Amino acid sequence: MRCWMIAATALLLTSPMAAQSPMSASVPMPKDRDVLFWTQDQRDAAFRATETITKVNVIPAGGTAHPIAQGAPLKIAVDMDAYMAKQRNAGLIIIQDGKVRFEKYALAYGPEGRWTSFSVAKSLTSTLVGAAVKDGYIKSLDDKVSAYIPDLRGSAYDDVSVRQLLTMTSGVKWNEDYTDRNSDVALFDRHQADPGEDITVSYMKRLPREAPAGTKWVYKTGETNLIGVLVSSATGKTLSSYLSEKIWTPFGMEGDAIWMLGRTGHEIAGCCISARLRDYARFGMFILGGGKAGGKDVLPANWLSQATTKQAEIDQPGRGYGFQWWTNDDGSFAAQGIFGQGIFIDPKRKLVIASNGNWPTATDPDGVGKDREDFYRAVQAAVDAEAAHHSHH
Repeated sequence: MRCWMIAATALLLTSPMAAQSPMSASVPMPKDRDVLFWTQDQRDAAFRATETITKVNVIPAGGTAHPIAQGAPLKIAVDMDAYMAKQRNAGLIIIQDGKVRFEKYALAYGPEGRWTSFSVAKSLTSTLVGAAVKDGYIKSLDDKVSAYIPDLRGSAYDDVSVRQLLTMTSGVKWNEDYTDRNSDVALFDRHQADPGEDITVSYMKRLPREAPAGTKWVYKTGETNLIGVLVSSATGKTLSSYLSEKIWTPFGMEGDAIWMLGRTGHEIAGCCISARLRDYARFGMFILGGGKAGGKDVLPANWLSQATTKQAEIDQPGRGYGFQWWTNDDGSFAAQGIFGQGIFIDPKRKLVIASNGNWPTATDPDGVGKDREDFYRAVQAAVDAEAAHHSHH
């Protein structure tokens, strides 16, 4: 579940404001850029208030919120308070068959507040590719990336299709080791873009090829950032305005969201949308409903069947990678970000689970990460038990 934001990189590039979160006025906001070295208190403060420490674009919501009915509490065989405390969840919501079956907030956070998404944003970015295909801005997923981003011409990306970018199988060499100061994640942070050039394009066009395009999966936040540049180049719109136009406003999100900007003023597509917990859940409902917003199909007919199923092997039994979604062989799939952000979707059970949090460490696949996977299974079991009970009565 290595999910990351190169965007930690964008923090505080604008102004070293000692802004304080209203929720934790005693804790000063972090002044450095490396989220991995912030204290837990600093993360608690910053995750809910990214707009006070870096430049953002607003993703406007529409007038009327998509209603979510209140359902009966789901009987889950889990001590929910203990689970949320261990996960350090700021918010957890379970929506099943369109109804709220559980919703709780903690860490002095509430339903009106925004919380950063980290790599959950990747799944929203890939969905905008689908919208751009449907709208005719992107002709085919088999088009080469450099056809839409001319500054990439002559680079290793001349061989890479839009589809291979979506599945992280470009074969272009990339190191996403957060502990290595010479990894691409770290070097990207220190990179100075050529004048007039987007910072992502400026860095990525220098990378060498390590495998033929389409043959090797490697998790690369830089490539999701490139997908964002591709969408805005193809549509002529910012990612924030396109997301608002296609999904946020017509589907009926409750609150404006924000998207963190990189140094050259473009949204960091691989990371860092901040939104309300219920709006992350609504995005899950949008996907569960086949990608319809305002009565219109936002995505091509076959988009979600490809996007949310295994397109690449990732060396984890029973799991895979789709179009910027983590897939499970049981048909469920998830958007995931470091420090415990997630949207889990199970179409068979009409289930959406959205969680925002601040895990003790960025990734802990064998600890809180495994606990969360076990929790998803427990919720699935609870839905099944309820269905079996109803079928007997």
